[in-house]
Amino acid sequence: MPTLELLSADALRSTVIAFRDTVKAHQAGINRLNVYPVPDGDTGTNMARTLDAVVAELDQVPGADIGPTCDAISHGSLMGARGNSGVILSQILRGLASTLKGAGEATGQQVADALSAASSAAYQAVLKPIEGTILTVVRAAAEGATASADDGATLAAVLRAARTSARDALARTPDQLPVLKDAGVVDAGGAGFVLLLDAALHVVDGEPLPEPDEGPGPSPEQLEAAAHRHATDGATDVSELRYEVMYFLDLVDDRIDAFKRSWGEIGDSIVVVGGDGLWNCHVHTDDVGAAIEVALDLDGRPRGIRVTDLFDEVAEEHAVREAAMHGGHPPFTGHSISLPPVTCAVVAVASGDGLVELFGNLGVQGVVSGGQTLNPSTAELLAAVEAVNADQVVVLPNNKNIIPVAEQLDALTSKQVVVVPTVSMPEALAALVLYDPEADAVANADEMTAAAASVATGEITRAVRDTAGTGSTAGPIREGDWIGLVRGEGIVAVGADPVSTSTDLLGVLVTADREIVTVVTGTDAVAADTEAIVAWLGDQLPQVTVEVHAGGQPLYPYLFGVE
Repeated sequence: MPTLELLSADALRSTVIAFRDTVKAHQAGINRLNVYPVPDGDTGTNMARTLDAVVAELDQVPGADIGPTCDAISHGSLMGARGNSGVILSQILRGLASTLKGAGEATGQQVADALSAASSAAYQAVLKPIEGTILTVVRAAAEGATASADDGATLAAVLRAARTSARDALARTPDQLPVLKDAGVVDAGGAGFVLLLDAALHVVDGEPLPEPDEGPGPSPEQLEAAAHRHATDGATDVSELRYEVMYFLDLVDDRIDAFKRSWGEIGDSIVVVGGDGLWNCHVHTDDVGAAIEVALDLDGRPRGIRVTDLFDEVAEEHAVREAAMHGGHPPFTGHSISLPPVTCAVVAVASGDGLVELFGNLGVQGVVSGGQTLNPSTAELLAAVEAVNADQVVVLPNNKNIIPVAEQLDALTSKQVVVVPTVSMPEALAALVLYDPEADAVANADEMTAAAASVATGEITRAVRDTAGTGSTAGPIREGDWIGLVRGEGIVAVGADPVSTSTDLLGVLVTADREIVTVVTGTDAVAADTEAIVAWLGDQLPQVTVEVHAGGQPLYPYLFGVE
């Protein structure tokens, strides 16, 4: 084929498609290079998925005009970016497209200018740029292209100079990032970017595309060393941050710097790309709720939230490498990488390890810490909703103060969210008996709401101050007294010990038409007291069946549900 002197819209489209196909062919090899920022083996996968979105957008553009072609590249890369590497790649493609859009058929000089714009855009997207990464490789490519173009070189020669400089920079990345040297690899993202220049030279000058590297990559021992290396400058070790949080953010442009600064206080590996009120945002953090709260505090609207447990991904990648070295399949790691998809998932608020386990056994996919003394934020609930593997979600708030917070969720996510207004853990347990993961959210909510409403609930705790009896049908209360509360009736029992107070409370709760009493014990429950309460039920109310569950909730040694 003849060498192209200008990069037309058709040639640009062909380059992006060849780039996508080449990244897919090299995907496994790039994944094996992936040790920074987290050795989870997904750089090649994320770059390929990002490019899939770009090509899908190009497929919707008729004709061969440069403007729509570049717009499709910009929009497809913004909306389809995946992971740290994909978000940076999207900004590189957007920088290229924004410059080439005004060039028509681009000369070597204009392609050099586009690479410079791509490098600048990539650096601007990253809150804390790190050398020895894809950023360094792109900058070297731009510098090589510019020097060649300044000498009057042809389009093909400019691209070749860019690739030579990029390859040289890639080879030097282990000298800039000790984590790469520990693992014996070059930067994975940089390696992926070089394939863009290979694809461009294939289209412009007919060069054959490179064959994938079938080498084994770092050993599990090298990955372990990479995962635990601390940054030498005392900065946060990104490998110790557990969650990757990504979402689209509707936020006015003049607040995005404040957004990035706030994210910088709770995480690292921060990349934010976009503009004109729409941003694609990526962070590694230990605090998922805070990562979302930042957007809400700035009057932004996060949507399409994706939360990934990086520890699980790293463990899985280690298992895969171990299996590849010794033959066979990866061993079971004891972690679920992702729950199987369901039509409708449940997110519940709970306080106490026992309740978390109990909810899990009843099919709850997401549990948010909270209860009588700790109300979760909208952001924390939203993070749990986005993390479950379902497009429809039922939320069990399990406290009257959390219900209005939960009711905001449906407007903040593309998922359908329905709230079952439970005000206690026993109500939630009754509701979960009727949960059907394959039914839709509305049908589940109707059944679960009816089940929760059929339960009479009560709880035992200690008074923190004296009261003359306001809100109590049991008389005055002194600080330290045990009190029994019933939903809708207030304090109905006051006593000197938890057993007598519980039995007085149960005397109110258990009516002739009730058949089951559920007792949920807290951290302050004493085994002898629990036995005494169960024995009293057997003696005084022999018609009821008693179920006892260890909930582990603080401050409330006994929660009761009667149905």
